[in-house]
Amino acid sequence: MRVPMIAGNWKMNKTVDEAVAFVKQVKDQLPPASQQETALAAPTLALVPMVSAAAGSPLKVMAENCYYKDSGAFTGETSPKALYAAGIHHVILGHSERRNYFHETDELINKKVKAALENNLCPIVCCDDTMGRRIAYDQKIHWVVNRILADVKDLSEDEVEKVTIAYEPNWAIGTGQSADPDQAEEGCYLIRQTISDMYGSKVADNIRILYGGSVTTKNVGALMAQPDIDGALVGVSSLDPQTFLQIVNH
Repeated sequence: MRVPMIAGNWKMNKTVDEAVAFVKQVKDQLPPASQQETALAAPTLALVPMVSAAAGSPLKVMAENCYYKDSGAFTGETSPKALYAAGIHHVILGHSERRNYFHETDELINKKVKAALENNLCPIVCCDDTMGRRIAYDQKIHWVVNRILADVKDLSEDEVEKVTIAYEPNWAIGTGQSADPDQAEEGCYLIRQTISDMYGSKVADNIRILYGGSVTTKNVGALMAQPDIDGALVGVSSLDPQTFLQIVNH
């Protein structure tokens, strides 16, 4: 059975003190981890203090990115080995902002996914969307299949079951314009069918697929009611503790 996940992605926001204060405010008001996983992805500087602040609670602390090497002359990068040693167990990879602003390719993301798995990190692999592509393809999202094929290339069945996939329409991220529940379900359904074609229906039934893109207190319930949506990757609405709690406890 797939355990739902609500994950906040803070991006480049909050100081270390602000991050710790946020964790202390929400950590005792979360559902049990057996019913729903709750996570926060934060800037690297805040991760270790947040892990300490969240100790003993259901809250998981996630990294927003990592490199595909454990160590070496890679100035400014974050080691997946070091993340796991610091108590981090999840990492977001392939977010549309990484693809767009830092020109990350599917080949690079595939390397990062493999490195994360080798270091016992669970990758949350993002697949983005653009309004232009939706129009060009008559409001369908079949193109997303190619991205999934590239990002999880050469993974074993056991490995791919440890991956969480987040479908994030590019045009919905940070715009206030969310995909409606049917559009969001379409994207997540196609992703699951792609995994089924690659690895079989059993693996596809086990893999967790999130929706991200202008998730709010008003639409989270309808999104979570869809059969192929197993959770949400929340952006701006995760920055306020009370709003985040409303979404988590939808």
